[in-house]
Amino acid sequence: MKILLAIDGSEYSNTAVEELSRMRFPANTEVRVISVFENPLLAAPGVVPLGGSMGNYYEEAVSNAKKTAEDIVQNASLVLQKKNADLSITTAVVKGLPKITILDEAETFGAELIVIGSHGHGAFKRFLLGSVSQSVSVHADCSVLIVRRPNTEEKR
Repeated sequence: MKILLAIDGSEYSNTAVEELSRMRFPANTEVRVISVFENPLLAAPGVVPLGGSMGNYYEEAVSNAKKTAEDIVQNASLVLQKKNADLSITTAVVKGLPKITILDEAETFGAELIVIGSHGHGAFKRFLLGSVSQSVSVHADCSVLIVRRPNTEEKR
């Protein structure tokens, strides 16, 4: 079995890592842990890197985003390996738009399952921002497990 775990370091994706680490899979299961970081220009509209110090700022922003993503996938792979030593785990950090890049990575990897956390945005915010997990679940060629963070507030 081939599983693609897409994470971003949020508590929602950490919940997805924990959920996946509790599951049991057939022998020879491969897990590819990815984190997609966006081009800083796409993440901050209106900011146009120029030459000189602005160019240096842009390169530093990309480098920092990549380093953060590398730390995220490394930590997740350690959690998965610790709780399920039989998994074959690889990691990747990719620059791009998460909605598109996750699907591309799943296809390239040959994923049979994509695991992703849900940010739990309300309907209005989801309408404005779009939902990565929703887009992935609609367009993926394989099954998608969207892991929701447990409700920590008491129900009244």
